[in-house]
Amino acid sequence: MKKQRYSVITFLSVLFVINSCATKRPILSPNDHLTKIGVEAADKDIDDCIQLAKTNIGKYSTEKKIAEQTAMGAAVGAASGAAVGAIGGNVGWGAASGAAGGAAGGLIYGLFKARDPDPLLKQYIEKCLHEKGYDVIGWK
Repeated sequence: MKKQRYSVITFLSVLFVINSCATKRPILSPNDHLTKIGVEAADKDIDDCIQLAKTNIGKYSTEKKIAEQTAMGAAVGAASGAAVGAIGGNVGWGAASGAAGGAAGGLIYGLFKARDPDPLLKQYIEKCLHEKGYDVIGWK
């Protein structure tokens, strides 16, 4: 049992690290300004705009978003598990196992969904880059 718990914790930790390193960034159109200053300077400008957005709007709360998804998954899982448990004659066991499964599903979903930047932060970054002469054509 202990070994299995460590395996799950290790797996989730690896997922979190991979996901946190893969935050989406703006993709710039190759306009005259980008061609003139180069990719390295543009990357620095992107980093500067991201930092300004975090400072002026507030740090994007990845942890809060993941916690909300996990809680929602647990609630849906508990309700579903209770319904299945009622049919099988063990509501408590069904609710508990459903909550555990739902929480795990919500956590995994939240980890992958957390890559998406907050819409307000995204808008701020795009405006900042536009004011510097760039055209944002998407996020990747």
